[in-house]
Amino acid sequence: MKLKNKLSKKLYQRVFHAIDIPDDLATITSIDDEGEQAAVEAGLSPDVVEQIWAGTQAVFKTGMHPALSICFRRHGKIVLNRSLGYVSGVGPDEPFVNPTVASVDTPICLFSASKFVSAILVHLLAEQGRINLLDPLSYYIPAFSAKGKGSISIHQMLSHRSGVPHLPEGITIDDLVDRQRVLKMIYAAEPSDSDGRDMAYHAVTGGFLIDELIRVTTGMDAQQYLDRYIRKPMGMHNFRYGFDLADRDLVAKNYVTGLPSEKIVGGVLKKALGMNLTEAVHFTNDERFLEAIVPSANLYATAEETSRFLQMLLDHGQWQGKKILDPLTVHRATREVGSMRIDKTLFLPMRYSAGAMLGANPVGFYGRNSHHAYGHIGLSNIFCWVDPERAISVAILNTGKPVLGPHLKSFLSLVDLISSSCPPVVDMSSDEPHYKRACE
Repeated sequence: MKLKNKLSKKLYQRVFHAIDIPDDLATITSIDDEGEQAAVEAGLSPDVVEQIWAGTQAVFKTGMHPALSICFRRHGKIVLNRSLGYVSGVGPDEPFVNPTVASVDTPICLFSASKFVSAILVHLLAEQGRINLLDPLSYYIPAFSAKGKGSISIHQMLSHRSGVPHLPEGITIDDLVDRQRVLKMIYAAEPSDSDGRDMAYHAVTGGFLIDELIRVTTGMDAQQYLDRYIRKPMGMHNFRYGFDLADRDLVAKNYVTGLPSEKIVGGVLKKALGMNLTEAVHFTNDERFLEAIVPSANLYATAEETSRFLQMLLDHGQWQGKKILDPLTVHRATREVGSMRIDKTLFLPMRYSAGAMLGANPVGFYGRNSHHAYGHIGLSNIFCWVDPERAISVAILNTGKPVLGPHLKSFLSLVDLISSSCPPVVDMSSDEPHYKRACE
C-alpha cells in the first residue's frame, strides 16, 4: 500500500508539475503571532478563522504553489497573516535539498496585481493637480498621439480602453526591460478604436505609459513616486517595483505548475503578454526583470504590506491617522466604468473601474455577492481585494503559476469562504452620503 501511495504521489507530481508536500505542514509554516489579533476583535468566531486557514492549507496541499502567503484584515484587524512553503529550491530542475522555507516577510511578485497600485499613483497625480484624468494622454505624452490615438484620455487608459492592449508577438526579455523601446512600440501601434470604446485588458502596455506619465509630470520615475507618497509614509520595507539584486535570494522564485495549458489558453496569454506562460514565468526570475521598473507586473511585497495598502483604501485614504490619499481619490479610482462586458483580451465578462477589477453579483472574482468589492488579480492565483460592504481587505500571494490544475476548486472555495464568512456590516444603499465636504 505504501508503494502504491508513493507511486501515485510521484505520478501526480509529474502530471501536474506539483511540488512535494511534507506530511507536517508546521515545518514550512510561518505565523505572525505578534500581528494577528483575536478573531472576536474582528467580529468573527475562532472557528471561522480556523476554517479559512484550513482552506488556505487545502490550496497549498494541491502542490501548485511552492509559496503561498495570506493576510486577511477585517475592521482593520489582522485576522490571519501566515505563509506556507518555500522561497526556492523546489522546482523540477532543482535538487530538493534543504530548500529555503518562506516566511510572512518573504517578498513575492504581485504580477498583474501591480496594476492597481500603479493606477492609484495616477489618481494621486490628479489629486495633486498635476494632471486631469479626462485630458488626452497625448497632452502630456505627445508621441502617444501617433496613428490616431490623440484623443484617448488618461481615464480610458486606466480602464483598459486606450486601444493598445498588446505588444507585438515575439517580444523578448531584452525588449521588455528597455523602457524606451517598449514605449516606441506602443506609440507606433494602431489603436483598435481611436475613441477608446474597446474594452481589452492591457497586460503590459498601460504600466509603461503610467511610468512615463509620472516621469513627465513629476521628474520622478514610478518607483521614486511610489516611495515618496505611499511606501515610506506607510512604513513598508518592500512594496517596490523590482528588487535589489544584492537581496535577490530573499525574493520568492516563481514556478510553472499545473497541467500544460499552452494549447488551451496559450493564444490568449500570448496575445495578452507578448510571450507564452513559460517564457513569462522564467522572465520574472531573471535579474533583468528584478532590476527593471515594470509598473504593470513587477511590484514586490509581502501579503501584509499588500493588505495594508488595501486597508488604507478601505479607510478612505487614511493609514494610522495619516492622510495618504484624499477620500474622493479613492472613490474615483474604485467606481465602475461602464457595465459588465466581455473583455476582448481575456474573453471573460469584466467590470472595471479606472484601475481596479471589480466584483459582481451573483458571483464574481471575490466570491458570491461581491458587487461592491474591488482590487486586482495577478498571474495566476494572486488575489488582492477590498470589500467595503464586509469591511475586509485581503491579499493572497503565491509563486506557482498554474492555469489548469487541481488547485482551481480549492482556491475558488477559499476566496468564496472568506467573503461568505464575513456578513455585510455596511449598508451600501444607505440614504446617507458616503462622502461629506469638509465644511459639513
